[in-house]
Amino acid sequence: MSTYLYKLAQFAFRRRRIVLAVWLAAAIAAIAIAQASGGKTNDNFTIPGTESQNASNVLTEKLPAFSGGQTTVVFATANGSGKITDPADKAAIDSALTNLKSVPQVSNVVDPFTGQLVSKDGKVGLGQVQWSAKAVDVKDSGLDALQAAMKPVQAAGVQVEYNGSVFPGWNQQPSELPELIGLVVAFFILMITFGAFAAAGMPILGAIIGVITTLMGITAVASVVTIASASTTVALMLGLSCGIDYGLFILSRHRTNILNGMTPEESVPLAMGTAGSSVVFAALTVIIALCGLSVVGIPFLTVMGVSAACSVFVALLIALTLLPAMLGFAGTKVANFTRLPGLGARAERVARRSAADPDSPFGARWARFVVRRRVPVLIGGIALLGVLAIPALSIQLGLPSGASQPTDKTQRKAYDLTTDGFGAGFNGALQIVVQDVKSTADTQQVAAKLATVPDVAQVTPLAAQNGISLIRVIPNSGPNDTATADLVHKLRDDRSTIEGTTGTHILVGGTTASNIDTSAKMSSALPIFLIAVVGLAFILLTFAFRTILVPIKSIVGFLLSMAAALGAQVAIFQWGWGEHIFGITKSETISFLPIIMLAIIFGLSSDYEVFVVSRIKEEFTKNGDARRAVQRGTGFSARVVTAAALIMFFIFVAFMFTDDPTIKAIGFSFATGVFLDAFVVRLTLVPAVMALVQSKLWYHPAWFAKYIPDPDIEGKRLEEELESGELAPAGASSGASGASSARGGE
Repeated sequence: MSTYLYKLAQFAFRRRRIVLAVWLAAAIAAIAIAQASGGKTNDNFTIPGTESQNASNVLTEKLPAFSGGQTTVVFATANGSGKITDPADKAAIDSALTNLKSVPQVSNVVDPFTGQLVSKDGKVGLGQVQWSAKAVDVKDSGLDALQAAMKPVQAAGVQVEYNGSVFPGWNQQPSELPELIGLVVAFFILMITFGAFAAAGMPILGAIIGVITTLMGITAVASVVTIASASTTVALMLGLSCGIDYGLFILSRHRTNILNGMTPEESVPLAMGTAGSSVVFAALTVIIALCGLSVVGIPFLTVMGVSAACSVFVALLIALTLLPAMLGFAGTKVANFTRLPGLGARAERVARRSAADPDSPFGARWARFVVRRRVPVLIGGIALLGVLAIPALSIQLGLPSGASQPTDKTQRKAYDLTTDGFGAGFNGALQIVVQDVKSTADTQQVAAKLATVPDVAQVTPLAAQNGISLIRVIPNSGPNDTATADLVHKLRDDRSTIEGTTGTHILVGGTTASNIDTSAKMSSALPIFLIAVVGLAFILLTFAFRTILVPIKSIVGFLLSMAAALGAQVAIFQWGWGEHIFGITKSETISFLPIIMLAIIFGLSSDYEVFVVSRIKEEFTKNGDARRAVQRGTGFSARVVTAAALIMFFIFVAFMFTDDPTIKAIGFSFATGVFLDAFVVRLTLVPAVMALVQSKLWYHPAWFAKYIPDPDIEGKRLEEELESGELAPAGASSGASGASSARGGE
């Protein structure tokens, strides 16, 4: 592999104008296609094979008017005095809801008065708007008409708020602020690391080109495939962080070569042939982990994983092709240190000292400390991660409801008003789809049975058509309460009793039931996903390092950091420890978060594992001293891994500067996982373990060496080919070009 990467970098370096033109053309083409397609992401998804999805399918086929999105319009007395049943307020509400019946895609409207949805004190009322189209297909013009119809009501002094699967302003575009914050922080970290504007800017520029190309491609695909908005967020996070990290790792090796006297044309291919091999295996591990989301069997997670995997794959291609081209343009400028106070001089001093004396930097001193104190370091690190993991034992999965939104959002206000006026259960109605209905008496008998079930607050038949009827059941408990989940399971378990002698068959559906089904399916899929992803990654890492002990150590370390990150997330978000720190509302752990954490943190942890262990293996291959190799390899990789991890950490943290509780939880979890895995596991526990096991870590049976090809991840064979003359050194046949590059590039 190292030889192929060497030749690829040679080509990209020498044909840099062509390579740059191809990437710019790809980005422009992706933008044009995305604009022409009109694709948009959304937060509506299906969960095949669940009862709630079957209920939705039946409604779509036989009762389409009630198969679309729903909007709950909450009316409340604005100043706390009076009642919405007062003649003036009642007339305004009736008129507004009546006008909605003529809005396109509105199939049914129920006002609070005829629907018996007025609170006992008369201060809160619920209007129900049923759309014939799925929430994602409800046109903005319809939502604008809904909002316009409510203005006379608001002018009359009535507070109006919205909730449901679709409502005005439900699908807001995310802010670009997190990306900007992440890029600024990344540039600052790279400036501290390299002390040169060219070196700091190139990984970021490459990552931006890759992210633009990927996100525009995802947008284009969204015109024909349902893609959750969280997919683009995850793809953006990983595209930026991985793109910068991969560029950083290769560029760091290149810059060391330059400081040791190589010309750019000699250095770039050699850096790619050594560090590039590690980048390839690191990226492949991330891609495998992300594509592993498809084994869960939930389409939106599959799309999320594939989207993020495409982002990482593009980041890899950028690092292997565009980065060598940009280094060709930069020449020796990557080693031209800035004169900014506190940056250039310090970075130059550290870089030159590291190149001349690899044992002198802080990373090398840290590695020596870990190796000397390996036993207490190992015990202390495991104890720390174990304590952080304790809250994960009480994890409770769910999907965000209005209760988890910021207090200034309309869905949160609607949730609170509904809870105060009627009870939390009115925020999470269940839909009972009754099939094989022969008469109205069948529906009435089923409804009567439903009303006798414990924890049921209200039962209301809504419609009947084509042999089915729809009944709304209001629980006493809220949509995310365990009592509501118990009620859903009880209704399904006791369906024969509810159906009685009517000959009907019921399905329990609706948004609340769908969320419960989603959480259950996620929980059941977690072990399968973990086995599949860890198994594939184990094979890949075994092939890369040619030993089974390194992959086993990597996987155990990942499980520790994953458990600790999940425990921290439970404490901050589910227990509410971060309620005042991060401005969040205590809520359940998002049901799909553990799975995407497993995929992404496992992939990223393998990145750092490959970066660190490949340098250790490189040193062991050279000198054969296992403990010395751990010290030097960890010391060599500590600075670049620290910079890479901090960049990822701050990019993820930047996504906490949003109002969306889902994105906040994702950003916090990823940031915590990356920080713990990079600094506690990869730069502390891994060298401690390797110092204990020593050369036994690299053992592999004889048949393995005979039948499994060596990918040469450390570049040993490449260096041998260069020394023996089997491979022509870069620049040997293009002296003029190399000389030009050495003077500073183009």
